Amino acid sequence: MPTSAAVKAEDTLIHVLWINAGLSCDGDSVALTAATLPSVEEIALGALPGLPRIAFHWPLIDFECGPNGGADDFLEWFFKADRGELEPFVLVVEGSIPDEKNKDEGYWCGFGTDPATGQPITTSEWLDRLTPKATIVVAAGTCATYGGIHAMAGNPTGAMGVPDYLGWNWKSKAGVPIVCVPGCPVQPDNLSETLTYLLYMATDQAPMIPLDDALRPTWLFGATVHEGCDRGGYYEQGDFATEYGSPKCIVKLGCWGPVVKCNVPKRGWMDGVGGCPNVGGICIGCTMPGFPDKFMPFMDEPPGGKLSSTGSEIYGSVIRTLRHITGRTLDHEPQWRRPTTQLDSAAARTW
Repeated sequence: MPTSAAVKAEDTLIHVLWINAGLSCDGDSVALTAATLPSVEEIALGALPGLPRIAFHWPLIDFECGPNGGADDFLEWFFKADRGELEPFVLVVEGSIPDEKNKDEGYWCGFGTDPATGQPITTSEWLDRLTPKATIVVAAGTCATYGGIHAMAGNPTGAMGVPDYLGWNWKSKAGVPIVCVPGCPVQPDNLSETLTYLLYMATDQAPMIPLDDALRPTWLFGATVHEGCDRGGYYEQGDFATEYGSPKCIVKLGCWGPVVKCNVPKRGWMDGVGGCPNVGGICIGCTMPGFPDKFMPFMDEPPGGKLSSTGSEIYGSVIRTLRHITGRTLDHEPQWRRPTTQLDSAAARTW
């Protein structure tokens, strides 16, 4: 039996405005099309019980993003939100935010043009206009959350994440902090699940989303890669791969899994299949605020990895030996399981 809140929610229309004009490759938009739990189609069509009606204004799938005035029609939804005519709406930002104040002329990136001046509207200006009016702000992908690759040392744009631009303690008019779903690109179901939670929350069907200190959903980013990795048992036993293609732990090949907060080994990538260490790739820490600078060079063994792996090899060899001895014992049937005239299973005859 649906609750009264669910019934009310299904009559509510929430707009989702997606700005993908930050410094990005659109990889997070593409990734979301692979989501299955739930799929973007299920969200857009309101196929989940109690989900409000959704109007997606997303360049990747919006049919109004075409020639002959199509782009103008698409951007009108953003102008409506700016004028306060769209209520409520969720703002999704993809791509890092450049510093438009660090140069004398030109602009780094923009999203449409101002009808009054004919000049590009910078991405940072859209954030200035829309974030005060948004019910919820979501940063999708590592570029939007923490700056990502565009914010590497030596970059000319002064790129940063949405929390860096708005402030880490910023909250929407509904009192919701910035919600960060990192990943390069974002794991598809992590983003679709977070959006679904926020839509339920916006219609009073879910409590305030729990976030960690880096503004990530805690149920998605509360554990390390190592804690959910199928190769973790090899690490415990000090059994490490020395070349790619091995099923063993790949810490010595440059994997940062023991310290990186990410659920990809458990969740997989598409419909439970794939994910970096699951298919033999090292974890390069792409869900972490320090990515990529603090994780480079990617293919080198992490600092401290040599110490921890050496310790693991020492006690792991003892554990392997003890388990081998126990395993050999358990790998043989009890001696009484054979045809004989003598009952020698230590059971008393009852007949």
